[in-house]
This record gives sequence, C-alpha cells and structure tokens, in this order.
Amino acid sequence: MPVDRRPLAIALMGPTASGKTALALELAERLGGEIVSVDSALVYRGLDIGAAKPDAAMRASSPHHLIDLCDPWQVYSAADFARDAGAAIKDIVARGRVPILAGGTGLYFKALLQGLSQMPPADPEVRAAIGCEAERVGWAALHAQLQQVDPLAARRIHATDPQRIQRALEVYRLSGRAISQWQAAPTGHRLPARVLKLVLAPASRSLLHQRIELRLDGMLREGFLDEVRALRELPQMQQVAQPLDLPAIRAVGYRQAWEHLDGHLSASEFRERAIYATRQLAKRQLTWLRGELDARWFDPQRDALRLEEAISAFFVNHCTVQPASGV
Repeated sequence: MPVDRRPLAIALMGPTASGKTALALELAERLGGEIVSVDSALVYRGLDIGAAKPDAAMRASSPHHLIDLCDPWQVYSAADFARDAGAAIKDIVARGRVPILAGGTGLYFKALLQGLSQMPPADPEVRAAIGCEAERVGWAALHAQLQQVDPLAARRIHATDPQRIQRALEVYRLSGRAISQWQAAPTGHRLPARVLKLVLAPASRSLLHQRIELRLDGMLREGFLDEVRALRELPQMQQVAQPLDLPAIRAVGYRQAWEHLDGHLSASEFRERAIYATRQLAKRQLTWLRGELDARWFDPQRDALRLEEAISAFFVNHCTVQPASGV
C-alpha cells in the first residue's frame, strides 16, 4: 500500500460557543499554523460582533483565512467555500505551515473534506420561476412540494430556509432527480492534506446553554444591535426586497435582531428568541457531528490531557515535528 505523504491538518469542529476559536489560536501559535475559518457567517463583511468574528488582535497574532470575503447582500455557497478553502490550504502547506480548520458549519466541512456532488448548476430561469411561485403561495407550500418529490431533503431543510428549498426544487426540476440522491453519490474528492478531526463539545448541555446565553449578553454589551442598525442603513441592503431571505441575515441572532428593529419583537423577546435559535443551531451541529464517525470528541474543560495526547500522537505517528506540550 502506498504511503500517504499528504501534509497534516487539524479540523476543530463543534457547536457554537464550545471554545473552538480559543483553541485554534493556541494551536496556531504552538504548531506554526494558520487558521482557516469554516463558518458561514464569518465570510460576510459587517457581521462582526454577532458572528463572534476574531478581532484585530486575534487576526494579527495568527493568519486567518476565509473571513470577510463578500458583502451581506451577496450569496456565498458551500461550493464557493470548498474552492476558496482548498486554495488557502494549498498556500498554507506550501509555506510549510499547518492548516487549522476551525468552525461549526457542517455543510462547509462536508464540502471541503468530502467534496460536493456534480449536480446541475444554477439556472437563472428556473430559479426565478421558483421565486415567483414562492411569492404567490409562500415558501411553506414549496417546502410541501419538496416533501412530495424528496422527503429526505425536506426533513433536512427547514420550511423557513428559502435558499435551500429553492436549490432543492431547482435541482429536481432540472434533472428529474432528487437533490438527496445527488448528494449521496460518491464525489471522488480528496483533500490535499491528512486531517485530524477533533470535536469540542461540553459534556453538559446546560453548560453549553449557559455559554450561549452569556455570549449573547456580551455581544449586546459590545453593540450588536448598533451593528445590525448599520447593516440596515447600507444603501445596497435597503435595495433588497426581502432582506430576511439573505443567507447573511438568516445567521442566528441577526434575523432576530432585524425583526426586533423592524418593531416585530420587544427587546426581551429578541433576546429570548436569539438564545433559542442559537441553542437550536447547537443542537443541529451536534446531530451532524455524530455522523462524523472518524472524529474524536473532547470536553474542552475535562479532557485537556486527552486532547493534547491526541494531537501529539497525530504528529508523531505521521513523522512530523511533535507539538509543544500543554493545550
């Protein structure tokens, strides 16, 4: 069997508020690494406080990639991410450094690590027709259509996720084949690196919920609502007919803040709904992570020694420099 000589990389996965950013920064410093963000909110300029984007000091201490790539009125797909992240990883390893993939967007990780199926590309006419239909009957009715032609995709896609409903119906109408069938097909993709998958997940769900609540309150103190007000005032955003349908504004916290500033939610209702939405996101992230059978799980507080041993063994077993001790 040929020896796998691909360079090494670390994937730090986990639910929101589990401590991935702090560990990524520490490992980047210790291992001579560079951080590749795997977060669908961090690609958007202007989503800073509410997306927990690394600040200037963090980004100065270690190089970061895949942050601030596009504007919030634009759409950035998983295929875009896989392309850009793959290029970033090649550049990092060419410099003799270690790519550290850190984030919680499962679809981005899947696109990067496993590849995306070669389903039909977007078709503007079909997409526009679906959009017009949604204006007449609503996205819930289109989700019901999806349930008829692709029950598996309908279970995965929420009825309030217009972008993914539209894409699933578009693929079906173009090909006559369910998007879930396209996604299940082998891709032949091979990342140019050997990846150690590490999942950071507090053993106590109540502790994770507490961290989520504390983080949101910290964001509010830092001016999260002012950040959303600034987004709303951008001329390009004011030209968007349905801003809540934009992927950037559907990010947890931002949608609820937008509705609050529209006058649909009180301050207390906004906070409660933002916390609930973030908890639901964490639940979905954990569900996806359980399907990553080659990932190793660690409680960031209880398992520091085991985590350190796993990282050290990965580098030693693959004949590269052993990282310094102490996670």
